[in-house]
Amino acid sequence: MLRTYTEAAADYCAAAKKRAEQGGPRLLLLGALAGMFIAFAGVGASLGGALAGKIASAAIFPTGLAMVLLAGSELFTGNCLLLMPLLRGDITGGRVLRNWLLVYAGNFFGSLLIAFLAAQCGIFDGIADAVVGTAVTKAALPIAVAFLRGVLCNFLVCLAVWMAFCARSAGGKMVSLFGPIFLFVLCGFEHSVANMYYIPAGIFLAGNGELSWLDLLRNLLPVTLGNLVGGCALGGILYLLYARKAG
Repeated sequence: MLRTYTEAAADYCAAAKKRAEQGGPRLLLLGALAGMFIAFAGVGASLGGALAGKIASAAIFPTGLAMVLLAGSELFTGNCLLLMPLLRGDITGGRVLRNWLLVYAGNFFGSLLIAFLAAQCGIFDGIADAVVGTAVTKAALPIAVAFLRGVLCNFLVCLAVWMAFCARSAGGKMVSLFGPIFLFVLCGFEHSVANMYYIPAGIFLAGNGELSWLDLLRNLLPVTLGNLVGGCALGGILYLLYARKAG
């Protein structure tokens, strides 16, 4: 069963106000959890993609967002929808910026931790070249391409978050988010938090200076900006359609 869209928008804005008022350490920890969840999905997608192809990878990766939403953690890309309560006047710009910065930092730490542990525990034995190849491909994207893929990616990610929020049951949320996340992975769009796993995993596994931390930075800057644009674009559209206050 679905909420009405106007009801979902009002509920989202009310929940966002409470989330934006959380303390800094709590936001960092919730962000770290979300980063870990996305990285775990990335590990599974790496294995599935190497063993069974891109469709398997795309089918596995939505479990990451399912864990983020159902476990109550904080994901930077999904939180781009905070533009909706910001435009509505329910939260301030300072609160939104604070949330984005702290959650992004937490996402980075959690993703990096899982990338390191996965690279060290041997699960990539036999597919290390594929993991490194994925990282190299992402690191080599031209800035404009990385930006545009980031825009398209986070429009779909925030659509998945919105669709999941409209569903009332856990099962409904999982079904709702699956399609948009499947599409973004299948199309090869760029997700900043996922790349916090993919590129470091390649760095930890690569040798001879094939990848560096500068490669990660060169990818994350345009992808993160693209994610902001794509997610905020959907947030603005949803505000105009469903979240504006009467009068």
